[in-house]
Formats: sequence, C-alpha cells, structure tokens
Amino acid sequence: MQEWFLKAKLGIFIHYGIYAVKGVSESWSFYHGSISYEDYMKQLEGFTASKFDADYWAELFKKSGARYSVLTSKHHDGVALFDTKANDLSVVKKSPAGKDILAAYIDAVRRAGLKVGVYYSLMDWSHPDYASVYPDGRVPEDLSSVNKFSSPTDGKQDEDAWQRFLEFDRAQLAEILGNYGKIDLLWFDGDWERGAQQWGLPELKNYLKSFNEDLIINNRFAGYGDYQTPEQGIPVNRPKGPWEFCTTINSSWGYQPRDNHYKSLRQIIHMFCDCLAMGGNLLLDIGPKEDGTIDPRQEAVLLGLGEWIRANEEAVYDSIAGISANYYGDGSVLSEDGTVLYLFVHNRPEEAVCVKGLKNRVKRATVLHSGKELRWDVHGGAPWNGIPGILWIYMNREDCGEYTTVIRLELTDKVCLYDGAGAAITNN
Repeated sequence: MQEWFLKAKLGIFIHYGIYAVKGVSESWSFYHGSISYEDYMKQLEGFTASKFDADYWAELFKKSGARYSVLTSKHHDGVALFDTKANDLSVVKKSPAGKDILAAYIDAVRRAGLKVGVYYSLMDWSHPDYASVYPDGRVPEDLSSVNKFSSPTDGKQDEDAWQRFLEFDRAQLAEILGNYGKIDLLWFDGDWERGAQQWGLPELKNYLKSFNEDLIINNRFAGYGDYQTPEQGIPVNRPKGPWEFCTTINSSWGYQPRDNHYKSLRQIIHMFCDCLAMGGNLLLDIGPKEDGTIDPRQEAVLLGLGEWIRANEEAVYDSIAGISANYYGDGSVLSEDGTVLYLFVHNRPEEAVCVKGLKNRVKRATVLHSGKELRWDVHGGAPWNGIPGILWIYMNREDCGEYTTVIRLELTDKVCLYDGAGAAITNN
C-alpha cells in the first residue's frame, strides 16, 4: 500500500453520467426496470456538460481537505466519459457534450496537487458480449431469476463472446492507464457478477500494474485488490488492513433532484472522525448535475468539512487509529509516535469528559482548534497493582467549537492501556 493513501484520509467520489439528465439511479434504474433501457439511453441526447469546469471541481475538492478524488469513467451502463476507441458508446461520440470529461478531470486534479483516482465498472450491461456467461460458469436451475443484462436467459453460454468482452475491457483499461498519464488509483466495481478466473485474475492485475507499479486497486477485484471498501454503513469493527468508507452526501450516488435526504455537515464530520478513529479513509460522494455544476448543498458540505479539517489538521493527516471505544466512547486518534492522544468530542459536555484505562501520566491537555488549556484530574485506581484510575478532563460548552471538538492530550510517553477486568485491592 502506498503511504500517500494511508495519509490521505479524505477522498471525493464523483458519480457523473447521463443518469443526471433525468435524475434516475445510475444504471440500476434500467437493470431493475424502473425505466426502460431505451428511455435510459435517450438521456445521452440531453447530456451537455455545458457548465462543466474541471478546475472548479478540483479546487473545491482541495478546499474540502481531500487528498485524492475518484471519477466514474464508466458505470455499469457502459457509457464512457472518455474518448474510447474500443466502441462508440461515450459522451464524446454520442452526446452534445462532445468532450473527454475524464481528460479534463485528470489534468485539473493533477494541477490542484491531488492524487488521481478513476472508477471503472468491470461489467458493462450495454455491451453485446457481456451477458454471455454465468458466474463461475454455473447455469442456474431457475432461469426465470436471470437478469437479461447480466447473463443469458436461455441457459446457453458463449465462451467466445465472453473472451471478446474481456478483450474489450482490457482495451478500455489500457486507454485509461496509457493515454492520460500516471493514474494513482483504479476503483473497480461490478466484479461480483463473475469469478476471479473468469475475469482473468491475477493476470489482469499484473497487466494493469505494468502501466504503473505503484497503482493502487480497490478490493472489488474478485479478491485481488489492495484495500477494503465498506459502503454506506460505517464498520463497527475495524476492517483488516487499509480501508476506505464510501458514502453519499444524501441517499443517491448520482444527481437526483428529488432526493432531499441530506446528511448534515455535523453528521458528515462525525462519520469522518469515526473513520479516522479506526485508521481508515472517507470517500465522500457527490453527484454533479448533467451540465457539470454541483448542487449548492453538496458544495456547502465540502467547504464546511474543509474548514473543520484545517482547524484540526494535526489530528487528521498524520494520525493513526486511536484507542478503543472501551476506553473512550467518542473515538480518538494518536500521533504516529503514540505520545499524543486526540479525543473527539461530538457533543458539548456540561462538566468533563472521561478516559478509562489510561496508564500514562498527562503532561498537557488543550483544545486543538483554540489552544485553550484544560484542567484534568484522576480519580481512583491502584497504580501499584497496575490498575489506572479514571481520567477526567474538564471542559464545558464554551470550550467547544461549532462541530466536533478535538482535545489534544500530550502524554509523558507512548500510550499504554490497561486491558484487564479489574480486581479487588488487597494491598493498600
């Protein structure tokens, strides 16, 4: 895993495509029959990207505090946002936009100093050769359950057609990795409809790495990815290895004007802190309108998140996962050397917050965004038996910021925690 990804902490996900024209669900709307395939594809005629400004996007992402971004170069509908030569289904050739959105995005993101991420759907529900086989080659007993966009509905597989599709997939991936300079991250999706052998793994991964040996690939790659991607629900237990939580600002990935179920900035910051506390990244999604502009509500969240990060930057980019919620319930992170503990305070305490099981002595406690020093005290414990008391850090509503407040707790040495169940004190 590349160090930049571990330190990035925040990325911006962009679901942009023809689905924004009518404001329908990306690809899934025709897959599940809420709109016909024909009506879905007619959205190509209304996709203009007339106000698309890649530099504005990139500067907004930078202001949000993000260190990388990921754009949907092609969703499951098969419509490419780039000038592909592998087929004709792109906004360059088939829509009034007539431009390579991916190229402009990549150039702008690089100029802004962000790492370049590209989303690519392995499956393509528009390609004539895609629905030619079944997952791992197993023909289902009940063919009535087969979706015509995924696999054959007659029980007959066509391996030659599948091989042609794999060549098509590889050709488009070669265009993305070969025509646009260095791509830092490939964010795959749609691997679940085929097995690793059908996708040609691990050979395909080796081929992709031949373009850039430092390329990071997410885990939606039939078991051959580099990091985990939990979606929409924050993990309760920390995932193994590097990970990134992807979620939407409202309830939709792409732009849907009827979706007003927005998360507040306070909630987004809380979720971000939860990711930091477990050593993960947040990949926060926006859905631009068909003309390329961004809903002001989504823009406000990005700008507000950036303001919070800048006020608490010390607890973000160079932090590592903190102590367990058993010790402190609101979540925390640590400095890389383990000598500074940063406590997230999501609400406004009336008197104090407490930390349990901390064996270290505290040198200093401050409010990170303001620098105000806080008083602390330890009650109870039996240090001669290795049992620490409860640390109380005194703060009230006036000490808090508008959103989550961070307490900087400087320790005498590397954090040391008690992990026992307590005991009777027999020697005082």
